[in-house]
Amino acid sequence: MDSLGLGHLLGHRWVDSVSYFGSQASDAPVQHLMDYGLLDKNKIQQHWLNQCMKGSMIWHRGKALKLQHGLRDSLVITEAGPTLKSRLVIDASGYDSRLVKRTDEGAVAGQAAYGIVGRFSSPPVGSGQFVLMDYRSDHLTDFERRSQSPTFLYAMDLGDGVFFIEETSLALAPAVSYEVLQERLHRRIAHRGIKVVEIQHEEFCLFPMNLPLPDLHQQVVGFGGAASMVHPASGYLVGALLRRAPGLADAVASGLRADLNSAELARMSWLALWPLPMRRKHSLYRYGLEKLMRFKENQLRDHFATFFSLPIDQWYGFLTNTLTFEQLLSSMVRLFAIAPWSVRWGLMKQEGREIRLLSRLLFP
Repeated sequence: MDSLGLGHLLGHRWVDSVSYFGSQASDAPVQHLMDYGLLDKNKIQQHWLNQCMKGSMIWHRGKALKLQHGLRDSLVITEAGPTLKSRLVIDASGYDSRLVKRTDEGAVAGQAAYGIVGRFSSPPVGSGQFVLMDYRSDHLTDFERRSQSPTFLYAMDLGDGVFFIEETSLALAPAVSYEVLQERLHRRIAHRGIKVVEIQHEEFCLFPMNLPLPDLHQQVVGFGGAASMVHPASGYLVGALLRRAPGLADAVASGLRADLNSAELARMSWLALWPLPMRRKHSLYRYGLEKLMRFKENQLRDHFATFFSLPIDQWYGFLTNTLTFEQLLSSMVRLFAIAPWSVRWGLMKQEGREIRLLSRLLFP
């Protein structure tokens, strides 16, 4: 946000950002030494609307039902009846797009979370603190830790005695249910003697982590979730949208100046959004997530403790997808070299579709 000059669109900003990768309440936190920001959704929406107004945007409101593609243009047929003609159609409707086509490659992992914004009998996190991952599990039985899917607490101090706490499953197919997450969240805070005093908002979060790439030859162009831009290993999206949108916009503008037809313009746009190095990184991230979904709780805690011991430019670049393909490979090799044997063994085991995902590195 800061590098793009958009830091003023943050609703909250935390300097004290930590994680817990031990199993007991007494375990010390890992200090991330990085600011963490929460977007003000109203501010950022208004910022983009203002940009549209500067460009004399013409708005047509309606639900798109289907597309008809010609060589020169595409037609958008709407639910209410009007048909709109466009040289290029960009679908930014999210991961559940009905217009963007992608191949079916089996089960899709979902990141699921249940959260509460509210007031509590005592602070669930430190004053002014942001907690990225709290994997402490002393509120669970030994059997639950061994046999059930691991989850973690994601939490933050919003100020004025209000906190956001959320029980999160990194990724699983099928996803962990809201009922399980809600029960675990309440058990977690009750174990620490904390009660919910007031619920201002409940959060129900579920989105796919490892969608395959869309068909890059289709005549409609996706963006955001519709274009599989959710980070397959971290779940992050907004940063990628902000960084990669200008490249797509430049490609569209260049193609329009060259008077390309609809099919040519779409192909040029897809390649700008998903060049070969990005496609290879996407395959590598999906391969990594397959590994993490098989990890037991102790392996996940050891993995993340090792991951955040990497140099900050490596773990930050991994989470934000800003490393080159070569840098990404280097960081993953380094992680393997310094990880405990339990993590190494989990990374070496090849099961299910992992070999097929690795083959995408050569043929993405």
